[in-house]
Amino acid sequence: MANKGPSYGLSRQVQDKIDSKYDPELEMILVEWISRQCGSGVGRPEPGKTGFQAWLKDGCVLSELVNSLFAQDKPVKKIQSSTMAFKQMEQISQFLKAAETYGVSKTDMFQTVDLWEGKDLAAVQRTLSALGSLAVTKDEGTYSGDPNWFFKKSQENKRDFSEDQMKAGKNVIGLQMGSNKGASQEGMSYGRPRQIL
Repeated sequence: MANKGPSYGLSRQVQDKIDSKYDPELEMILVEWISRQCGSGVGRPEPGKTGFQAWLKDGCVLSELVNSLFAQDKPVKKIQSSTMAFKQMEQISQFLKAAETYGVSKTDMFQTVDLWEGKDLAAVQRTLSALGSLAVTKDEGTYSGDPNWFFKKSQENKRDFSEDQMKAGKNVIGLQMGSNKGASQEGMSYGRPRQIL
């Protein structure tokens, strides 16, 4: 984690809430997937949040991961480990750009500081889960791992109707619009009938 003093008050509550979203079970799934996807060269982290962050912090493992999902034309051309902070952050940024190219939406992306400073590792998990889901959905043969680890995203199910089918559909009254079949007041009674004296 970054060299920052302890937080107090509201900022402490906010950080605790962010930290509570981190899922240790998802961490195990992600570590297993990344290890299978990239091979034994990436190693394995120590269990826990700090080990997970330290493993991914320099951006090399992430870059290897995203490159393994592309059959050709690898998006991250240069992967080199560095101890300099700006080089590590640049490597993480290259991963994020490549993940976006692969199809991960901007709303699923984490910010570089979320990983590098360890501010929001749950966001890192969400990005990696979205990447895994996309890899399972695309089914291009580059995904290595159990397909049940990630959910498959819904895909377009386009339907083509003929002109005759479209015309026939205009004559049907949908039940959402209501129906007046059998509409009468027969048999309706509200309380006692009126007494005429």
